[in-house]
Amino acid sequence: VGKAIPPGGRKGVNPLGSVPGRFLHGRLREHAESIAAARNLDLADFQCRYLSVDDIWIPLGETLLIAKFRPVWNLVLDGFGNHDPGSGRYGGLMPLWDVLHPGRAWATRCQPRPETAETLARRVTEFLRGNVPSDPHM
Repeated sequence: VGKAIPPGGRKGVNPLGSVPGRFLHGRLREHAESIAAARNLDLADFQCRYLSVDDIWIPLGETLLIAKFRPVWNLVLDGFGNHDPGSGRYGGLMPLWDVLHPGRAWATRCQPRPETAETLARRVTEFLRGNVPSDPHM
């Protein structure tokens, strides 16, 4: 579950003339690139569902969807939606996503984490055992 807020949206400034759906399409493309970059995932195994709403409803919609569906990448394995932090900001830890699903080139410039891929895989497995996914058609 994620959101695609137009530039300035976090600060309540929506650029005039922005094309509805443009930012959503770009964000979904970024996510597809992250999955495709992972050496242990296949983009063909994924599907996407989305809902386009007015900017004011985006945070509420994201919060409600995470609460209902409890997606593993939102609750256990942070970092899937991260962007390259950029030059001078690689002092932070590598996102958990990139430890378990290596492949994004920029993530290798971040600092190593104490968690191993094996440890994270166990966390994901334990989480999924205790959190059976909801029916996606509900």
